[in-house]
Amino acid sequence: MQTVINVEQLSKSYGNLLAVDKLSLSVKRGTVYGLLGANGAGKSTTIECILGTKNADSGTISVLGCNPKKDRNSLFQNVGVQFQEGDYQPEIKVSELCEETACLYEAPADWKKLCEQFGIGNKIGNAVKSLSGGERQRLFIVLALIPNPELVFLDELTTGLDAKARRDVWRILTELRSRGLTVFLTSHFMDEVEVLCDEICILRNGKAVFFGTVEQAKKANKCENFEDAYLMLSGEEVEKE
Repeated sequence: MQTVINVEQLSKSYGNLLAVDKLSLSVKRGTVYGLLGANGAGKSTTIECILGTKNADSGTISVLGCNPKKDRNSLFQNVGVQFQEGDYQPEIKVSELCEETACLYEAPADWKKLCEQFGIGNKIGNAVKSLSGGERQRLFIVLALIPNPELVFLDELTTGLDAKARRDVWRILTELRSRGLTVFLTSHFMDEVEVLCDEICILRNGKAVFFGTVEQAKKANKCENFEDAYLMLSGEEVEKE
């Protein structure tokens, strides 16, 4: 199976804080890869370095066979990114934002169809600012998929969604994965990780403390419940006590 992300010995510091410490990971095409960890564990910095929006201090990164710093244009056409909040004009409509986004890409997906899929088809004439938190979250996922990407980065995928909307999003992503889309996600919902992720990496203070599957994490920590295994590995259980 082809590797679409390869990271070797990635390190990144901010002053005296070592945010990511010699991290190596690889992501295979057509899989969902989960990068997990407590807040401040290094997830965002890792993603920013993989995307080339931050400079790593050391290490090598390859995304779809490209260098994310040198090959920004070709990667831009093939990679989707879901941001938690966007800096949009206050009055912009959903349709205008989708249309503007689609214009940036050579072979965009049908954004109206995506809006229908994600349950906001009836909101395309509305101003983005009028959407509920859950609707906005679904719009951000749509925007990440408009490039028709080979690889998509999804950050806290279903925050703010109700139970049905979360399951709908999971189902759509599972369908997209079956068609070859590779998904790199972060999540604090362990049920989501169990349903979606083929492989996971758990970070603790910038270091990888676990690689493998959910089942392997449970087995390695003698836990029946994945959330218990995650809390042990990530150090969050220790911090809470």
